[in-house]
Amino acid sequence: MIAAPDRTPLPREFFDRPVLDVAPDLLGRILVRTTPDGPIALRLTEVEAYDGPNDPGSHAYRGRTARNDVMFGPPGHVYVYFTYGMWHCMNLVCGPEGRASAVLLRAGEITEGVELARKRRLSARYDKELAKGPARLATALGVDRALDGTDACAPEGSPLTLLTGIPVRPDQVRNGPRTGVAGDGGVHPWRFWVADDPTVSPYRAHTPRRRRT
Repeated sequence: MIAAPDRTPLPREFFDRPVLDVAPDLLGRILVRTTPDGPIALRLTEVEAYDGPNDPGSHAYRGRTARNDVMFGPPGHVYVYFTYGMWHCMNLVCGPEGRASAVLLRAGEITEGVELARKRRLSARYDKELAKGPARLATALGVDRALDGTDACAPEGSPLTLLTGIPVRPDQVRNGPRTGVAGDGGVHPWRFWVADDPTVSPYRAHTPRRRRT
């Protein structure tokens, strides 16, 4: 008999740890997005760690800006950024306040509110593709820059909450290079995923974008 996921919210102390400890520990946790149309729940299956000043691949590598300000704030908050002029991506801030580090949520399985997610992801052929990739995940959950800075550890009323779920056993966790990260930051094996899970996105090395002529 498979145990039911633990619905206890994760405390702020969970996120107040080094990013490389938090990232793999997020696998199997449940992210709940509360919307006016109802809740959507997602079991996390793939994440990437970004370690601020020690990481050339991090948005905070060169210091604090208006865009990355949330990354320097208290742990347990949500950092949302807009990329390529059309997609949003969602991160969870971790580590001590003042030192920017965060975990990018790359993929997951929609476990509740599937119909709501399908309406947002009309191009998905199968349910396993609804949140297969960071932009797809944010789209399926209805996450945009309006949720940047959201406290996912708020005692009540937050539109985004992390639940304990069923943590993934260490022998089922895999890690490797982060997807699409260029330069010195591309060598870090800081992408973590659940082995053989169909919702995990495929690895892609960085490909320089060509400017239109």
